[in-house]
Amino acid sequence: MSGKFPEVQGGGSLILAWQIRNKHVLVIGGGEVAAGRILNVLNADAKVTVVSPREGLNEEVAYRIEKKQVEYIDRKFEPSDLDGADMVLTAVDDPEASSQIYKLCHERRIPANIADVPPECDFYFGSVHRDGPLQVMVSTNGNGPKLANIVRRKIAASLPDNTGAAIQKVGVLRRKLRKIAPAIEEGPKRMHWMSKICESWSLEDLCEMDEKDMDELLKSYKSGDVPCLHEVRHEGEPVVGFEGSFGWW
Repeated sequence: MSGKFPEVQGGGSLILAWQIRNKHVLVIGGGEVAAGRILNVLNADAKVTVVSPREGLNEEVAYRIEKKQVEYIDRKFEPSDLDGADMVLTAVDDPEASSQIYKLCHERRIPANIADVPPECDFYFGSVHRDGPLQVMVSTNGNGPKLANIVRRKIAASLPDNTGAAIQKVGVLRRKLRKIAPAIEEGPKRMHWMSKICESWSLEDLCEMDEKDMDELLKSYKSGDVPCLHEVRHEGEPVVGFEGSFGWW
């Protein structure tokens, strides 16, 4: 039986796509590391508050503040800053202060990431490749952030340039499918049909697919068939017409 199932490999992290849209994220610090953290959570549509003395602000963080992309408190951290926070990210050059902040977060059960201190992190930031709706994260579980960046670049270089666009089109098709087959019991069939499309259509075809193609393709859902793009567009089919004195052609 030992070869039948995957072996357990301890020491990893549970990598999830954490939905933080409209959640309150507190960022303590305003340097280069904070700038990267701020961009990550803004990309996830979080509401961000930055606490840092103005003289410690990185140029990018100052830009985010000026453009009002984040709320800003011009001073050092105070415990009351944790009120209402759903997530805390610290990026300050004071290990003792960082540890104290982590303890406060732990007491309040607020998930926190203390930059460059893996034991005091409830979660890690990996190296992320982004292409529209596609996100690929590489994590070394706190062992080697630079190596994560190198691996991520290698993975990104191996992906076709149109991968993100193809995924976007598939997302539109899925939403259309759910509208015509919304019942819960249709779930397995919807998943199976969409899987067949992703496996049989090329990325190029998925990118080329337009709204009219989607509507035509959806007509095949009931039967479970998956026609190719040329069939959806009725390309290459013989045309029957009447030419007058010469009869049918």
